[in-house]
Amino acid sequence: MFYPTETNAHGLPHDPFKAIVSPRPIGWIGTRAEDGSLNLAPYSFFNAICDKPKMVMFSSSGWKDSVRNIEETGVFTASFVSRDLIDPMNRSSAPLPHGESEFAAAGLTPVDGNLVQAPFVGEAYAALECRMTEMFRPKTLSGEPAENHVVIGQVVGIHIREEALRDGRFDMAKARPVGRLGYMDYADAGDVFELFRPKR
Repeated sequence: MFYPTETNAHGLPHDPFKAIVSPRPIGWIGTRAEDGSLNLAPYSFFNAICDKPKMVMFSSSGWKDSVRNIEETGVFTASFVSRDLIDPMNRSSAPLPHGESEFAAAGLTPVDGNLVQAPFVGEAYAALECRMTEMFRPKTLSGEPAENHVVIGQVVGIHIREEALRDGRFDMAKARPVGRLGYMDYADAGDVFELFRPKR
């Protein structure tokens, strides 16, 4: 089948776009507002975009507390979502009113960053401390801004729990990272294999 996205007339019960662009890592974004309140929210439009320097991005559909807090403070964290944390991650996605902590609602421990004034999930196997470098709304073909707000951050600190390390590597089989698929579907990296690039 084929359909142009301008009309989005795919004839299917649900839009397949996000199912095709998958799996997507989940950015579990922790922020602190200027008033001191804590926020935690999962974003499936998230990824690493650079390693020299280390940089990540996430994209928020609409103006949400995470974006507001980062605009106010310039910092955020991204906690690693493992299979054992999928339920609290899901609970943290509830639309709570501004100022009510998703950490508390999900039964998670907020831990202050060492270098940034933003909390990360204490139960996570790893977390990134980030300083915002850019925030913008991407432009469409017509030049109009899309509804999403893109946040790019440089990673200034990394936390890793000792039990997630094996033979000097972050153990994927132990951590079982969760990815977002389309619809309400998720997957974890339970089947891990190595694949080396060809030399020529």
